[in-house]
Amino acid sequence: MRFLIIDDSAVDRHFLMALLEEMGHEVEAYESTVGIVEKLQTGHYSSIFLDIVMPGKDGYKFLRELRLNQQTSDQYVIVCSSKTTPVEINYGLNRAGANDYLTKPVSRERLEQALQKI
Repeated sequence: MRFLIIDDSAVDRHFLMALLEEMGHEVEAYESTVGIVEKLQTGHYSSIFLDIVMPGKDGYKFLRELRLNQQTSDQYVIVCSSKTTPVEINYGLNRAGANDYLTKPVSRERLEQALQKI
């Protein structure tokens, strides 16, 4: 599978990238959402791993834009966030439109469970 990671934290980005690559997946990683919609229109990704708290456009705003864009509305998105309260998780899944929600730090076991859903 081919994945896209968007996270402003270099540590979190590289950690998730290393886990996915160890599992045999192809991964691209970026520190912001700038230019990502264009990438989605020209390439196929099994899923996007999306951080929520980022400077500029936060992950929820970006996710809403994806869902409103006819070309990207069905893109599978897994939120990866340090926001761990039930309210945040519920908002990410039910209001913002994420397909899954992982809390940081992401465990290999939970990541494998999320990948089985794709």
